[in-house]
Amino acid sequence: MNSAPDAAPVVRRVGRFRARWLGAALSGLALVLAVTSLPSGPARAASQPPASASESLPVPPQADPMAELGRQLFFDESLSEPAGLSCSGCHDPARAFSGDNGSGLGVALGSRPGQIGFRKAPTLKYLATAPAFTIEQKRRKRVPRGGMFWDGRVDTLEQQAEKPFFSPHEMNLSGPRDLADRVAAAPYADAFRGQFGADVFDDPDRVVAAVTRAIGAFERSPVFQPFTSKFDAVLRGEAEFTPAEDRGYKWFTIAQKGNCHECHVLDVDSNDPRDALFTDFRYHALGVPRNSALPHTAKADYFDLGLCEPLRERGDVENPDEFCGWFKVPTLRNVELTGPYMHNGRFRTLREAVAFYATRDTDPDLWFPPGAKFDDLPAAMHGNVDLKTRPYHRKPGKRPALDDAEVDDIVAFLKTLTDGYDAASPGEASARN
Repeated sequence: MNSAPDAAPVVRRVGRFRARWLGAALSGLALVLAVTSLPSGPARAASQPPASASESLPVPPQADPMAELGRQLFFDESLSEPAGLSCSGCHDPARAFSGDNGSGLGVALGSRPGQIGFRKAPTLKYLATAPAFTIEQKRRKRVPRGGMFWDGRVDTLEQQAEKPFFSPHEMNLSGPRDLADRVAAAPYADAFRGQFGADVFDDPDRVVAAVTRAIGAFERSPVFQPFTSKFDAVLRGEAEFTPAEDRGYKWFTIAQKGNCHECHVLDVDSNDPRDALFTDFRYHALGVPRNSALPHTAKADYFDLGLCEPLRERGDVENPDEFCGWFKVPTLRNVELTGPYMHNGRFRTLREAVAFYATRDTDPDLWFPPGAKFDDLPAAMHGNVDLKTRPYHRKPGKRPALDDAEVDDIVAFLKTLTDGYDAASPGEASARN
């Protein structure tokens, strides 16, 4: 995979076959280029093999030695305490490298029984395209963008790969020496020494850096950014949308309808799939309802404040509380496979997530307890939630921007973003992803 693309604003058209829609749909719109419906269930296959059975792992060996070492580390279930949880436990290849490690709650189960995380494990696909975190100035407004995790607290794949190893509610290792000793005992230890030096295990911090470097190399490989969806085939002129998919694309892009492209952007004048990452890498406050299935939500005073929390820790951003409730816009590529949806896994199906966007403000009682709109944010921070961007500008009792049939069409379009499409067997994309 090439390095992350230049994310400068670009206004284009999605291929010649879209011309009949885009003249009306995108008139006067400036699109910004940059870049999740399976119900939740057990994320880890019970038969997932240990690292020693690398030939049977769900991702084939990599030609690049560093990426291959990263692959073995990624699937090694000995790198947790207690052993049994690998990176792939929460980032399952069959679910576009997302998942919940079998919790069924939308948020992953850790290596210890009863240890549940605080946020949904997002897909790792196409994450290599994300830029480092920054706060830009756009029309006199501060616009946060980039970084890893839902709150942008780290900048690189390597930093992202390190965090779960030492998190008590994830892989729960005690520290760098614990990780180093486990890697030294692994079947690939000699290959590790070959890449990083015969004495690498003498320095635990050096091992951590080496482990994350290898995993980062794996996550930059084409496995994670294959661009093999039906959407990509349509861009290349190798397939055509069905009528429902075609309508769904229309509702997705028209500002007066779904307006989904406002945040899940695509380069609308390019036939190159790499120019359609379906996220602008920015942050947004949607006011997503509380997921009462999560253990930590039993405390009425618990709120996940998102972006403002790492900004408070940094201490160099004026008024970080302006960004409480903001979370990074995820890519919609492979969204069919990455449910449940939103940072807290609140929505079980893809259709439910799309319907929320359309009816959050016109019929809030569908999503929130009566009189308790935006119930997963402190009342003092409700003003952070976006009430202006279409379709959020509509008032209670008004007609939603999308009717049921149009929601279904958008879902049909979103399913074209699943990697593994084969024009000869179009219904098998998910199975091969």
